[in-house]
Amino acid sequence: MGIRDIIEGKREWRAHMARVDALPPDYRIVYKEIQKYFFKVGAVELVELGDGNLLSELVDFFEEGIADGKGVRELLGDDVAAFCDDLLRTHEAFGAPPCDTPKATR
Repeated sequence: MGIRDIIEGKREWRAHMARVDALPPDYRIVYKEIQKYFFKVGAVELVELGDGNLLSELVDFFEEGIADGKGVRELLGDDVAAFCDDLLRTHEAFGAPPCDTPKATR
């Protein structure tokens, strides 16, 4: 990875986080908790932003929910950990590399 790749990665990350910061507070809190969980289980990497990235898709999903006037709990349900585990399984089923995903603490 060259210096240009690093700079481009930082630019993409900042643009991604600007989208996150534009979310309503309840969505932003939930996003950051899910992000921590995904980083912890190794489901995503910082260098993977863009189309097909789990975090980018999550922000897309949240933005659609906001546009539809739904609250974050309406989208995810009461068990956010189960939502995360299902999302990881679904993402892997569509060609993403598998990760060792321990069950989230509920």
